[in-house]
Amino acid sequence: MTASDTTWHDVAALDDLPEGDVVEREVAGRPIALYRLSDGVFATDATCTHGNASLCGGFVEDDVSIECPLHQGRFDIRSGRALCAPLEADLAIHPVRVEAGRVRVGIAAA
Repeated sequence: MTASDTTWHDVAALDDLPEGDVVEREVAGRPIALYRLSDGVFATDATCTHGNASLCGGFVEDDVSIECPLHQGRFDIRSGRALCAPLEADLAIHPVRVEAGRVRVGIAAA
């Protein structure tokens, strides 16, 4: 994804994101999971690639991964990589900018 094909969306105040947790926002018509971790804010698609469950009902583990509440598969928050069974497909990740206390997520043009 290059800068020219990315649209940036204001999605939340940084202070509205609890540290070590996940929240869901709709961005450009799609559910996005936002994570505020010790080293920054990250964004992935919010729907598990295995069971079609919302990851926002899951648990952030050790500031590294998100566990799906349906079948306990885990994804790496920073890379979207599926870490264990039953997951077979990775999550899409999205770039994040924090500017003036606001969180912005980049979504690639369709």
